[in-house]
Amino acid sequence: MAHPRQMHLALLASRTEGAVWRHPTSTPGAAAQLRSFSHQAAEAERGLFDLFFLADSSGLRNDPPELWSRTPYFHNVLEPATALAAIAMSTSRIGLGGTATTSYYQPYHIARLFSSLDHISAGRAAWNVVTSANAFISLNFGEIELPDHGSRYVRAREVMEAVNALWDTWDDDAFRFDKESGLYYDPQGLHPVTYRGDHVNVLGGGLNIARAPQGKPVIIQAGGSSAGRQLAAESADLIFSSARSVAEGVAYNTDVKSRMSASGRDPETMSILPGFRVVVADSADEAEDKYRAICALLDDETAVLRMAVDLEVDLRALPLDRPVPLDILPTSARFHTHFFDQIVAKIKAESPTLRDLARWWVESATHRGTASDLADLMEEWFTAGAADGFMLTFDLPAGPTEFVDKVVPELQRRGLYRTEYQASTLRGHLGLPTPSSPTVVAAGAGM
Repeated sequence: MAHPRQMHLALLASRTEGAVWRHPTSTPGAAAQLRSFSHQAAEAERGLFDLFFLADSSGLRNDPPELWSRTPYFHNVLEPATALAAIAMSTSRIGLGGTATTSYYQPYHIARLFSSLDHISAGRAAWNVVTSANAFISLNFGEIELPDHGSRYVRAREVMEAVNALWDTWDDDAFRFDKESGLYYDPQGLHPVTYRGDHVNVLGGGLNIARAPQGKPVIIQAGGSSAGRQLAAESADLIFSSARSVAEGVAYNTDVKSRMSASGRDPETMSILPGFRVVVADSADEAEDKYRAICALLDDETAVLRMAVDLEVDLRALPLDRPVPLDILPTSARFHTHFFDQIVAKIKAESPTLRDLARWWVESATHRGTASDLADLMEEWFTAGAADGFMLTFDLPAGPTEFVDKVVPELQRRGLYRTEYQASTLRGHLGLPTPSSPTVVAAGAGM
């Protein structure tokens, strides 16, 4: 019997980074190979996933190069919109999401990239809105440091408003292609865009492509800070959360959805997907062995380096077998506020050694077990209101296939997950309406 609600699933594409690139089954360099992503997307579509997602960074981590050279992290990757356009050709139903930063992209670039992807994919595009949260990114754009956290979110809100205005350049039926009359488009269906902000401006231009098949591509965010949660509550259709427990997931979802209500939005139009790193096997012992084999590849020095990025402090001089002194940490985060707060809370609550803290952070609370074990866990989160679904991550190449073959049937047996696609667009998968074009909105407003 089907559950009254059914969970949504997204696949975070594996780039075989960190220590996993050294695993015998991994293909180093796969993150720059289209066939790797195409295979992952095809497996996710076979599993009826809502979304295939490509994360991205607009910067290069290279300080210190002797450590980063051992733990790749966006060091050899394809640009998302380009890769997703190619992947659209080998898939037909699964949504295709990618990252573009509001801190350094112009609204027109974002609007055109994702509108084009929506046309190419016949209505399956999603834009993941990020503000860029690491100082090394700013170097590529002529700045020594990132703007402060508050300024980045002010700009992000303006960029999103301008992008949405650009997506409304044309009415749904503006392009007539009428050979007999010679009318290519109805000039009444064109709405030049003027947007003025403190950070971005559009001065009467517009998007030079017809309105997207979805009306507007789906908006994804991963707001962890108060400012991030507020922006997501005001504008996102889908959120990736970093909750690490049911209690944390419930608290996060309650907060964001209450902010939605306060902003005049229906909380039922938002889906929140916690990130779930998963190892599945035929027995609990086998799953644990697979997980330990991955952990054994982890290097303490590079684990500390990866965590130090989110703590915003150089930890290399500290002894590995002593706790991290709180007095060396910043009083608050400038970049990834939620990640910073999670690590500091762990230090305060448990005072772990630097080695244990770094391994806890980088190993990312991997969930492992049999199909039944993982379905039990996902059902617990889902029914408790800690998740509307999950953004799944697999370290090893076989991970998506094993999940689709083993866990998906178990979720379907429990009535928690679809047995076939009911829609052809990402908005349809998520149960979201198609936004009306400007003239329809104006006509409705005057009724």
